[in-house]
Amino acid sequence: MVLPYLSVHLTGDLGLGAATVGAILGVRTFSQQGLFFLGGTLADRLGIRPVVLTGCAIRVVGFVGLAFAESLTGVLVATVLVGVAAALFSPAVESAVAVEGSVSERAGGQSRLDAFALFTVCGQIGSFTGPLLGSLLLLVDFRVACLVAAGVFVAITVTHAVMLPARRPAESTTTWFEDWRTVARNRLFLVFAVATSVQLVAYNQLYLLLPLDIDRVWGSQAPLGWFFAASSLLVVAGQMPVTRAARRRPLRTVLPAGFLLMAAAFAGAGVVSLGGASGWAGLAGPALFVVLLTVGQMIAMPVARDLVPVLAGDRTLGSYYGFLASVGGIGVLLGSAALGAVLDAVPDTTVGRAVPWFVAAALPLAAAVMLRSVSARADSLRSGSTGSSNTGPRSTEQGSTGPGSVTPR
Repeated sequence: MVLPYLSVHLTGDLGLGAATVGAILGVRTFSQQGLFFLGGTLADRLGIRPVVLTGCAIRVVGFVGLAFAESLTGVLVATVLVGVAAALFSPAVESAVAVEGSVSERAGGQSRLDAFALFTVCGQIGSFTGPLLGSLLLLVDFRVACLVAAGVFVAITVTHAVMLPARRPAESTTTWFEDWRTVARNRLFLVFAVATSVQLVAYNQLYLLLPLDIDRVWGSQAPLGWFFAASSLLVVAGQMPVTRAARRRPLRTVLPAGFLLMAAAFAGAGVVSLGGASGWAGLAGPALFVVLLTVGQMIAMPVARDLVPVLAGDRTLGSYYGFLASVGGIGVLLGSAALGAVLDAVPDTTVGRAVPWFVAAALPLAAAVMLRSVSARADSLRSGSTGSSNTGPRSTEQGSTGPGSVTPR
């Protein structure tokens, strides 16, 4: 509702230079992705509920600040608050989904994997409706959009205060540094984190490779919004059925298959680009890319999120989810910069324009190979934890012990 239009507000309404705006947006991303690990650790130590509520309240303050900030300092402070807020509530919310999903599954209700699939669907609904509502509010004023967004987060804060269970964090005999070192020494999880960070790199090409290709074949970026809408609607309509189908397949098949589809999305767009078509025919490549990338993410990402508690032994889940998000942020920074360098280096020819697509395809292809090995190991970990005891590994929250099952079989 707000962030997609922030750069235009800063340049048009406040008269800031493009370099300054780029620095502000970079600070926001860093304050969010860079602090995810800290936010996750706070959720482990203080409890999920207080960290979620604190993060939501800080985002209210950040949006109100953006509404009234007219100086560079004010904009920077408000932007950092918006980023820090997400760094607090995002890993905490993912931990809550994992913990409550496990509780529900043991009670014979919705599985943890289904919970993460529904989580993805709701996120896509927000991604689809938010910018549309923001564009309508901008017809009035950017300040109004910020204040409405702040109001939405007030409602979100109240809803979490009423509905989110107040589970006490498990007693810990270790320090923060020891918890972080435990995560850093979990080699299987580190491989998993690096491999799954490729998904974020792939997703961000919706903002880099896709707009450039559409502009080239159509003459403008006018169709871009329709592709984003199609992606969101595909997730909303198909995520739950896809996840139910994935549950019936072995983990070592499902997770790599999702990333292989992402690789096929880039490769397919590159092949179509070699044809040099324009107009409606030229949009076939972007359309193929968006559909295959979206389906690949629908297959892989709920399963990947559901796998984290298994790799973590159901301990300090906030730290693990936070670390996963931070690695993803680093991956996006490095991967997008590298693909940008490839774009600058290739000649403006039919073959040259296809090269970045093929280079990008190599990333999820390599990730699929890595994740097949991780999945096989994770299957043995899951079998060991569920086969040796009926209670399974200790949960992050007291009162939530039980098998941290990954539903695909």
